[in-house]
Amino acid sequence: MKELMIGNKAVARGLYEAGCTVISSYPGTPSTEITEEAAKYDEIFCEWAPNEKVALEVAHGATLGGRRAACAMKHVGLNVAADPLFTISYQGLNAGLVICVADDPGMHSSQNEQDSRHYAIAAKIPMLEPSDSEEARLFAKKAYEISEKYNTPVLLRMCTRVSHSQSVVEPEDRFVPEQVKYVKDPTKVMMTANSRNAHVRVEQRTKDLIKWAESCELNKVEMNDTKIGIITSSTSYQYAKEVFGDSVSILKLGMIYPLPEKLIIDFASKVDKVIVLEELDPIIENHCKQLGISVSGKDTFPICGEFSQNLVRRCMGMTEPSTITIDDEIPNRPPVMCAGCPHRGVFYILSKNKCMVYGDIGCYTLGAVAPLNAMDLNVCMGASCSGLHGFNKAMGKEGEKNSVGVIGDSTFIHSGITGITDIAYNGSNSTVIILDNSITGMTGHQQNPTTGKNLRGEPASKVDLEALCKAVGFNRVRVVDPYNLSEVETVLKEELSADEPSIIISRRPCVMIKGTVHNPPLKANADKCVGCKACMRIGCPAISVKDKKVQIDGTLCIGCKVCTQMCKFGALDDQEK
Repeated sequence: MKELMIGNKAVARGLYEAGCTVISSYPGTPSTEITEEAAKYDEIFCEWAPNEKVALEVAHGATLGGRRAACAMKHVGLNVAADPLFTISYQGLNAGLVICVADDPGMHSSQNEQDSRHYAIAAKIPMLEPSDSEEARLFAKKAYEISEKYNTPVLLRMCTRVSHSQSVVEPEDRFVPEQVKYVKDPTKVMMTANSRNAHVRVEQRTKDLIKWAESCELNKVEMNDTKIGIITSSTSYQYAKEVFGDSVSILKLGMIYPLPEKLIIDFASKVDKVIVLEELDPIIENHCKQLGISVSGKDTFPICGEFSQNLVRRCMGMTEPSTITIDDEIPNRPPVMCAGCPHRGVFYILSKNKCMVYGDIGCYTLGAVAPLNAMDLNVCMGASCSGLHGFNKAMGKEGEKNSVGVIGDSTFIHSGITGITDIAYNGSNSTVIILDNSITGMTGHQQNPTTGKNLRGEPASKVDLEALCKAVGFNRVRVVDPYNLSEVETVLKEELSADEPSIIISRRPCVMIKGTVHNPPLKANADKCVGCKACMRIGCPAISVKDKKVQIDGTLCIGCKVCTQMCKFGALDDQEK
């Protein structure tokens, strides 16, 4: 029976149908729903791992145990998983392994715009790239066939549009292959001669895969008018079909690495002009040029950002269809932390005290925007801890007395523990603030090892952050309520002035966690308001000023009372009964 599915759900369905038994992942937009949807199948063991490296190692271990396995992550997560990825490519498997990676062209929810196809090339493993939900389901299943036939992990590359757009899928029944018996094989120990021999096998595997790619069903030729031939893949194929229809010929590449050679040369020979339509880096374009084919690509289309139908039309000098426009200029609506967000008070105090704030990856990155403007930079998961240590080693006491690192609870477990260990072990008087909101917030409220629940919401072991920090060498570990501004400021000043490293744990659950009980919303008292706008400095979306008087949006306010600590006139002290 046909069903409308987003691409990520279709991937999960494909993994299920292929007999996948174990999935280990770390949430990351736009990949998160793959594992969440797979967890709805009782036949698949699904887990949130502490980070992507662990997730891939778990999945690989499951394949050694003879069962098909998978892991899912976003593009920057593949950076974290790169260490095992390259060696697993050499070592091989015992059962099929699919690694789902979702790129984010346009950086809708990412700190960079990297192209994961480079990893397939560098690690020398095949990569498939679906263009809609049905292909996502089918390619996930096909990936296991390739994985087991060629003894290799297979990358399934999604992107934001394919992951989150919907199209029709035709589900099929689940088939679970017989468990493969584990046999001890000394050649799988990746050292010296074994690794050298493995490299030779990998190079031969690539040659075999190129030969297979020449005629495989994943790469399709659609011959129409031969004046223009477009070579494309993924969501760019959909744009090409919508913009050009049957007025061009198309070579759609479903297997993006390794790329075929004869197939591309043959296609190019049948058309007058070849155009490569691909988002981000010129991977296909460069391959065509290496084959001696003259193509247009990044000289026509941008290397940065996400494509669209109208972008393709503009770049091709075509007329864009008329659209409905709004004459009035609408102001931009920048992203902002939720009303009552427990991180807001911490960032206000950091901004007030003019601290250098080394940030990290999470919804708290919004502490960088106005009016708080409290975050100086961020790099990657966990860098706030180790980066702060390096900063303070360079700055000395000047840095130590006025700099902090901020990191969320999930990100801390992901990559922050090693950073604070470095601080304690190698001795900088650095202060790290762990923003413990009891959830993995930015990717949609997934559990993590600090929440006491597993992926399915079942009771699980819970990391004791205070005990962990003390165990790695911190004598000073303080817990504060971020709704209490005076407490946060007092503790911050004390820890910055201390002559040893310290941890401050800011602990309040995310206001958006289902079941969280809030206080009644505050009510503004116009008679007491003098229009000073002090309450606006915290950037709460529930607070506004109209006719020089403060107003509270009762549908947003959760009664955290942070704003009442800003007002010297008691204009925000009353609550609705």
